[in-house]
Amino acid sequence: MSKWGERSNMAITVNRRSILKSAAAVGALAVTSSSGLLPAIARDAAPKKGGHFKLGLSNGNTSDSLDPATYAQFMAVFGQSLHGQLTEIDADGNLIGGLAESWDVSKDAKTWTFQLRQGVEFHNGKSLDADDVVASINHHRGENSKSPVKSVVDVIEDIRADGSGRIIVNLKQGNSDFPFLVSDYHLVVVPMKDGKADVSGVGAGGYVLENIDFGVKATAKRFTNYWKANAAWFDSVEILVVHDVTARTNALTTGQIHAMERCDLKTVHLLERNKGLEIVSIGGTQHYTMPMLCDVSPFDNLDLRLAIKYAIDRRQLLDTLLRGHGQLGNDHPIASSNRFFAKNLPQREYDPEKAKFHLKKAGLADLKVSLSASDGAFPGAVDAAVIYQQNAAKAGITIDVVREPSDGYWDTVWAKKPWCISQWGGRPTADWMFTQAYAADAAWNETHWKNNRFNELLISARSELDDSRRLEMYTEMQSLCRDDGGAVLPLFANYVNALSRKVGHNKMASNWDLDGFRCTERWWFNEA
Repeated sequence: MSKWGERSNMAITVNRRSILKSAAAVGALAVTSSSGLLPAIARDAAPKKGGHFKLGLSNGNTSDSLDPATYAQFMAVFGQSLHGQLTEIDADGNLIGGLAESWDVSKDAKTWTFQLRQGVEFHNGKSLDADDVVASINHHRGENSKSPVKSVVDVIEDIRADGSGRIIVNLKQGNSDFPFLVSDYHLVVVPMKDGKADVSGVGAGGYVLENIDFGVKATAKRFTNYWKANAAWFDSVEILVVHDVTARTNALTTGQIHAMERCDLKTVHLLERNKGLEIVSIGGTQHYTMPMLCDVSPFDNLDLRLAIKYAIDRRQLLDTLLRGHGQLGNDHPIASSNRFFAKNLPQREYDPEKAKFHLKKAGLADLKVSLSASDGAFPGAVDAAVIYQQNAAKAGITIDVVREPSDGYWDTVWAKKPWCISQWGGRPTADWMFTQAYAADAAWNETHWKNNRFNELLISARSELDDSRRLEMYTEMQSLCRDDGGAVLPLFANYVNALSRKVGHNKMASNWDLDGFRCTERWWFNEA
């Protein structure tokens, strides 16, 4: 067994030098404040306890639940307030210990042993033990699991407790990225009850559930026995769903909330003039997609998919939609900051003539298709669809933009309508992103794409320890997504949030939005 740290701080040191150094790329992303030049750092270096923090989110649904296997944006943020995971990703993109203080791995990367942190207590008074972790992870496994991370945990051959303070995980194939995977916001650790995971909202996080009205708001109060001494600064937190970006912005400027995500980039320059607010733009792995269902006509035709991909002006979208807050996408989900990014893969450009060429190969002189869009996917999604509509017209493609309601969009439209607009927060590793969204059996395979070569490479690259060989395989996989896949991926978008200057914070993480979804435990009020 190869040692990965006697203590959590030792695990950090070793991980920075190890094959898990891919997370360093996550921390090397652009972070700017409202000035556009300075790092987004705390205005008050000394965190203070106190106050009731209100956060406005753009998305939440009445179908949300406390079951981690169902978490989406609303519950992803609130769930991080209630729960913890075995590992975490810090603001610099490094993997650190969470409920696991250290871990070991065998030479073939197939057997992982996690040593649990001592003295961790759940909100119901129960002490954390290995059985809780096993039950929590098994909750996402099994033939009947509908969890979006089922494809991630399917790499597990077996998981068992080794005493009360240690778990042993045997994988089907070696996976050098496995400790990253257990940091996923779905894989929270909950207490075991009657042999199964208790998904009632009881956790070991910084805040205790008080009330929740799914799709509307949730409240929690600080957990006095939280194991982290320097976290969870607010007395209480409130997460509110405000779908409309104008209403969300008004709530911030009038002091009804203290922070909001997904600013309207058309008007963000006006917010920058408000001396009481800070605009934070963080470049990461977030990206926008227009997934076509590859098993539904007419998108089951490869040439038709290529025609649609050539019919979008990505540079216009970057300039007009994102106002420069992002980077061009190339129809695959691996960000340029990732160490396995295919830097030599030619950037696909807007080319109406090539689009016409592929339409002709598909046996068509022109095409009329519907694109479902909602600003519930991301702010400006409908505008993006309209711009696409205008671009595609020059290639003989008529796009009927169907404006869908924000409420229930992810349940009734996404991955169900033949062509729609989507958004991804991205994932810290290439394997994680591909496994969760592009593998043939992935629950969140939003295009229903199945490519045998891609899936063979996915398995091979996962257990490959030679980074140069992994780069070759991941480069080919990005090419397959680009040239065969069903996702139009035009942009990588910065996370653009607005905060009251009453809110203090340190450097923000870029692995997820809102400081890695951990804003409620990492932020504080400058004046309690």
